[in-house]
Amino acid sequence: MVAITSTENKTENKLKTIDLKPKLTFDQFIEIYPEDGKHYELIDGEIIEISEMAFTRNHDDVGEFIDRRFYREVERLSLNYVIKRSIPIRTISQEGNERGRIPDLSVIDATVWRSNRRDYRGLREKIQLTVEVVSTNWEDDYIDKFQEYERMGIPEYWIVDYLATGSREFLGNPKIPTVFVNLLDENGKYQTNKFTGDDRIISRTFPELDLTAVQILNV
Repeated sequence: MVAITSTENKTENKLKTIDLKPKLTFDQFIEIYPEDGKHYELIDGEIIEISEMAFTRNHDDVGEFIDRRFYREVERLSLNYVIKRSIPIRTISQEGNERGRIPDLSVIDATVWRSNRRDYRGLREKIQLTVEVVSTNWEDDYIDKFQEYERMGIPEYWIVDYLATGSREFLGNPKIPTVFVNLLDENGKYQTNKFTGDDRIISRTFPELDLTAVQILNV
């Protein structure tokens, strides 16, 4: 009798620990996105605040510099793109869960962006290019977001590691600041190109871009 009661109690305690809170969809995430000036992402159904440590002044300066150079190309060549910062985009995890990512910089087809101007800021459609400026949570940029952006078919993904924060597996030994440009191939897989120092960055989205790695990394 005692043993049976003990087992029942254990089962009851386990049932109490089950999280019955419903998981948010991407659409719900966009609708209730907190308007407090902070940055949030949707990770497996939950809104997660991005650490403020990720947004140093140097980090912001690097993103702003790339933003200006992209915008200059769009204006110069009358390209059908808009450049946006901190816009939530929908991705899918390896497990098939919806996620809401906030790239540091997004290059978006202008027709897509303007198709419904009364819609919320988040995008469910595939965008042209994303840029992530690496911070302390570098694994997100090198691994998780790399896989998610590839899975979504985003043609071009830049990883800007201006402090050489990532591991030697990616940066080599010794580690040096690097700009990675990942280009989607015909099989839907990213092919990675590394740029350091005076290397001119080769971009499929902006083929005439006159920009070297050191210009970005030394901002």
